[in-house]
Amino acid sequence: MKATWYEEASIMKMKKFINEPENLTEELLEGLAMANGEYLQVEENHMVINRKLDEADRVTIVTMGGSGHEPCCSGFVGEGMVDIGVIGDIFAAPGPQICADALRRADKGKGVVYIVLNHAGDMLSGNMAMKMIRKDGIQVIKVVTQEDISSVPRSDAGNRRGLVGCVPVYKIAGAAAADGKNVEEVAEIAQKVADNMATLAVALRGATHPITGAELATLSEDEMEIGMGQHGEGGGGRTKVKTANETAEIMVDALIQDLQLQSGEKILLLINGSGATTLMEQLIVFRRCKQYLEEKGIEIVGSHVGELLTVQEQAGFQMCMVRMDDELLNYWNAPCKTPYFKM
Repeated sequence: MKATWYEEASIMKMKKFINEPENLTEELLEGLAMANGEYLQVEENHMVINRKLDEADRVTIVTMGGSGHEPCCSGFVGEGMVDIGVIGDIFAAPGPQICADALRRADKGKGVVYIVLNHAGDMLSGNMAMKMIRKDGIQVIKVVTQEDISSVPRSDAGNRRGLVGCVPVYKIAGAAAADGKNVEEVAEIAQKVADNMATLAVALRGATHPITGAELATLSEDEMEIGMGQHGEGGGGRTKVKTANETAEIMVDALIQDLQLQSGEKILLLINGSGATTLMEQLIVFRRCKQYLEEKGIEIVGSHVGELLTVQEQAGFQMCMVRMDDELLNYWNAPCKTPYFKM
């Protein structure tokens, strides 16, 4: 007798509360809509749509990405952030035709800012979607987030991966749109965030693919990796497991160096849990970050600690810094109402 998917998954040491693996994305989006109907609705082709989109007399915000990283990006759809999130299958970008349809659906006559994370599949779909809508008379400006400092130097930022930095871009761009800025201004503000942020990730344990059970990365019990990407990509920073304080200092130093931060500057600091690292651990890391930054004369003027972009049960976190000014801070603190981010 053929083994059931759950028996097969158990052999591969994967335990998850799911049904048939091929229905994962459909069912998680149905659950998202059922739990958050006041904020969003899910339409065909896995489009997660701001319930108040049709009332929007402003620039709108569209993004896309694979499922399996919840709450990103579907959980940030709502007032003041994302208007449409196009969701692909597990760890896979949605197709370009669906993305083009979302850009058309989002446009309310004021233009669309299209935020894309720098991963090969996302960029391919994003670029093809832009070509598809070129003759439609819709003004769309694409902003790419590419802030992972572990992959390549800032001088080659076009080849940097996009990590949790997409979230402050969503938040600040969404607030600028709500403030009545035109599409060029919203895109310029979003790009300002993208150009002034840096992220570094650390992992103690890799995730498993929730359909196949395949491990995305393997680390020994006494190892951690600084620089691991969202899908298990290596960052070249394998080392023995260090304390929370030691890890925080290593990562803060690397981010400061990348951004060339100086004493007297102000930053937004995000500690994003990757899926299996407890809030307790994240808060202990944040504690040392604040102390260490104060020692260097750098002020945290905005912060968030918790899960924003996860990789299933990967153990670790992403640390993101954004250089802030009064304009960006004002938009970061502006009201928003989404399922997983509220101000």
